[in-house]
Amino acid sequence: MELTFASYNIHKAVGLDRRRDPERILAILHEIDADVIALQEADRRTGRRQTVLPLQLLDDLGHYKAVPLNHRPDSIGWHGNALLVRRDFGVIEAGVVPLPTLEPRGAVRADLLVEGRRLRVVGMHLDLSGLRRRQQVRTILAHADRCGPACPTVLMGDTNEWSLRRGALGELRAPWRVITPGPTFPSRRPVARLDRMVISAEWDLLESAVHHSVLAARGSDHLPVFARLQLPKK
Repeated sequence: MELTFASYNIHKAVGLDRRRDPERILAILHEIDADVIALQEADRRTGRRQTVLPLQLLDDLGHYKAVPLNHRPDSIGWHGNALLVRRDFGVIEAGVVPLPTLEPRGAVRADLLVEGRRLRVVGMHLDLSGLRRRQQVRTILAHADRCGPACPTVLMGDTNEWSLRRGALGELRAPWRVITPGPTFPSRRPVARLDRMVISAEWDLLESAVHHSVLAARGSDHLPVFARLQLPKK
């Protein structure tokens, strides 16, 4: 089985031109053509905190469905974290990963059924505080271990971690593998490798990269990342 996973901090769909343009975000996702996508900052900051990617737009695109988290009627996620999957993928269960936090951020988790196999995916947006990030990574790992039967797992999102080897990433030890595709922030001239993926031992990494395109360069303050992963036959 070969699947593409992507992560994108969409900055509430507000681009560098200061326009909120959800259709542009969906066009960028169409360029990447991933099977599973973790979004960060997918809700408006104030008011009812409704999603910036209306469900009708997702339905019109036809490729993806939002993993149901059922916490806010106007949101497709939790504290801006959302998961999109191919429409033919099964969702076994999904929920929020409670994180210690100083800010309105968090993580979401879904167990998927793809070609008869159970897969686990966590989308996350970690804190600006280094101490909190460490605590959050430990919490996410513990949650992934206890939330159901062991299965191939992908964690992905905006880690807010500038260090390549230290900080919160030091909590991720073998058999977990950290994938750092490249600089993603700020999108116009990226220098910081903030957006990462973490994969369990079952996966083979085929390719990982930052998605550069004309649209992505101005669609958000982050660039999206993706990884193509393979599961060997049982």
